[in-house]
Amino acid sequence: MDTNQISANNPALTSWVAVSPNSDFPVQNLPFGIIKEDGNKRVASRIGDFCIDLKALFVLGYLENLNFELSDFDAEFLNSLMKKGKKAVRELRNRLSKLFSSDFTDLQKNQHHVDQILIPVDKVEMAMPVQIGDYTDFYSSREHATNVGTMFRDPNNALLPNWLWIPVGYHGRASSIILNEDVRRPKGQIKPDPNADPIYAPCRNLDFELETAFITFEGKPLGDRISTEEAEEYIFGMVLFNDWSARDIQTWEYVPLGPFLAKNFASSISPWIVTLDALQPFKVDGPTQEPEVLSYLKYEGQKSYDINLQVILQPENGEENLICKSNMKYMYWNMSQQLAHHTVNGCNVRCGDLMGSGTISGPTPDSYGSMLELAWKGTKPLKMSDGTERKFLQDQDTVIMRGYCEKNGIRVGFGEVRNKIIPAKD
Repeated sequence: MDTNQISANNPALTSWVAVSPNSDFPVQNLPFGIIKEDGNKRVASRIGDFCIDLKALFVLGYLENLNFELSDFDAEFLNSLMKKGKKAVRELRNRLSKLFSSDFTDLQKNQHHVDQILIPVDKVEMAMPVQIGDYTDFYSSREHATNVGTMFRDPNNALLPNWLWIPVGYHGRASSIILNEDVRRPKGQIKPDPNADPIYAPCRNLDFELETAFITFEGKPLGDRISTEEAEEYIFGMVLFNDWSARDIQTWEYVPLGPFLAKNFASSISPWIVTLDALQPFKVDGPTQEPEVLSYLKYEGQKSYDINLQVILQPENGEENLICKSNMKYMYWNMSQQLAHHTVNGCNVRCGDLMGSGTISGPTPDSYGSMLELAWKGTKPLKMSDGTERKFLQDQDTVIMRGYCEKNGIRVGFGEVRNKIIPAKD
C-alpha cells in the first residue's frame, strides 16, 4: 500500500467544521455509512457531529472527475461505491479531506450548499452500511483461546494442536447481523444437568464477544487466492463487532460441527465503516508467531493496529460500568493472514463480505473480551455500580462497545455499537 497517496491522513489538517477534541470523527477519519432521513437512504461520511451527504455533494458538483456516478451515492448500501475499488475510494476520501479542510474555502463560503451537505447526526437514522453476502468469524486471540481451553479442557495444554498453525474460523449467518437494535434472548436446547436429558428453554448464559470485523472489496475469481502481501488491497474498512453467544446452547450443540444456533441469533456491528486507509498511521507490530508460520501465511512489516477497545455494561436505569479494556494489537493472527488463509483453497470473497476477528482478549483479567472470561465461567461474578452482580448477561442489560486509535494528538474512532437485551419470547 502506497501510504504517500493518502493525503487525508495528514495529522496537520484541521477543518472548518467544528470538531470536538475527543470526537472519533476528525477530518483525518471520514468513514462511510448509510443514513436514513424521511424514509430515504443514501451514502454519507461523517465529520464531528455532522453527516456529510455524499449524494448532495455529488449533485452540487463537488465530486467531479472521480470515478463515481450518482447511483453510487443514491443507494441503500455501500456495495456499488465499493465495487469501484480501493483506488477510487481513496481518491474520494482524499477529495472529502480537501473539501472540509480549513485551507479550502470553496464549499465553506457557500452556506446554501453547506446547509444541504452537512446534516446533524441526531437528525438521521443509521442504516446497515453494506449488503453482506457472506460472514466468517475467526478465533484469533491467543489469550482468549488459552482462557477457554483452560476452563473447558486442560490448563496445561489449553490450545488445540492446530491453533498455532492456522487462523481457525467458521462460516456464520449474515442474515442476523444487525446495528444498534435490541437483542432478544434466544431459546434452544440446553443441558444444565450433565446427568439428565437436555431441556428446551431460554438461554441462561448469554454472553457478548468483543471483536472487530473487516469488510472486503470484490475479491478474485473462484480458484484464485489472495496473498498476505496483497490482502489489504482487498479490505475496504473495519467496524466494531459484537459476536453474541449463547454459551449453554453452544456447550451442548458444538460437537461435532461447531457453532450453530448459539451464534446465529444476532451479531452486531457499528454503523460507520472506518477505511483501512484511515487506520494506516496506527499500524503496530503484532505478537511474535512461534512456530514459524507456513509460507502462505508469512507477512512482512507491521502486522496489527493499535485500536483501543472497551466494553461497557449498563443495567436497566443504571450507570455505565466499564468492564473490559482491550486492544486489537493483541491479536495473534492478523487480518492479512486471515484473508490469505480464507482464500488459500480458492474460496472467492465478494464485495461486502464480513470477517470477524474473533474475541479480542488481552493479557490481563480486565482485558478479557467476554463475560465467560471476565467472570471466569461464573466463579468470579462482576460487581456493578448499582450493587448487583453478573455471571452472564441479564434481560434489560445494555452492552456498549467503543473503539478508537490515538496518536500524535489525532483520534480516529468507530463510534459505538449498543444493544439492549430483551426477554425471550414465550
